[in-house]
Amino acid sequence: MESITVKISRVGSQNSDLALPQYMTDHASGLDLYAAVCEDTTLNPGERRLIPTGIALAIPPGYEAQIRPRSGLALNHGITLLNAPGTIDADYRGEIGLIIINHGEKPFLIRKGDRLAQMVINKVYRAQLQETELLDTTSRNSGGFGHTGK
Repeated sequence: MESITVKISRVGSQNSDLALPQYMTDHASGLDLYAAVCEDTTLNPGERRLIPTGIALAIPPGYEAQIRPRSGLALNHGITLLNAPGTIDADYRGEIGLIIINHGEKPFLIRKGDRLAQMVINKVYRAQLQETELLDTTSRNSGGFGHTGK
């Protein structure tokens, strides 16, 4: 499996004990991200909040990080990311924040060190747009949402 080096820094001295992102299994594609809250935080049903991770990255040019929800939190508690997937560009150097929303029926408690999301590093391809009067046709053409009837 190919790998790249991504530099990581902790943000804030209060996060020196927080685990760095890590792959939880040998074949995991996402690194788990942890909550860097200073105190326990309750997220009520329907509420959204920016949760800090306590880390910043230097992603190499030509790559991005996608921030994705954790399926177990979504299934068991209705907790997900509001802007999934979130994109961290190669030129961003600030702290990574997670926009968490509670779609569940009960308040959800977030503690320092809780695994809240996962981060996948991907290669980026830059498109060169070419304006044209006509596009080639396909069997779908402009058929939109639900056009297949399924």
